[in-house]
Amino acid sequence: MWSYEKKLMYPVKVSTCNPTLAKYLMEQYGGADGELAAALRYLNQRYTIPDKVIGVLNDIGTEEFAHLEMIATMIYKLTKDATPDQLRAAGLVEHYVSHDSALFYNNAAGVPFTATYIQAKGDPIADLYEDIAAEEKARATYQWIIDQSDDPDLNDGLRFLREREIIHAQRFKEAVMLITEDREQKKVF
Repeated sequence: MWSYEKKLMYPVKVSTCNPTLAKYLMEQYGGADGELAAALRYLNQRYTIPDKVIGVLNDIGTEEFAHLEMIATMIYKLTKDATPDQLRAAGLVEHYVSHDSALFYNNAAGVPFTATYIQAKGDPIADLYEDIAAEEKARATYQWIIDQSDDPDLNDGLRFLREREIIHAQRFKEAVMLITEDREQKKVF
């Protein structure tokens, strides 16, 4: 069904070992507005979205999994050479004790991922506005992580992801317009 090319969507580079930045990135790995939540949200919502825009949710949902892979790679590269003392200083000792260097779906505060992060109302307009908000929150989070980072290589990848969030929000806004125009023509609300 899928053809996998063993290559990230955008190259991921980091300059130095930095468990603190890795901790911040966990927000985008397993947090409420992170890439996993977005991918699952959009791929779930496509079942109750008009055919006219179903491809938007499918395309963006699958792209979010590519973003998740980039985030996982960033976290791994930022922590792979970290000592237990560095992990402790970054506030990751609990993660280390439970998972060693394995990734785990939790946010930056260590709260595990939950399905309650995934919104689906069944009303296309309500869901698409939720999706626009999710993309804007992810964009903001990427910017705040960039603001905390002094790693130019990492920031390059984060800027790419931030820009993709902007494009996704725009695509969802276009989908709202299509559905709204269609409803107005049919006098259905």
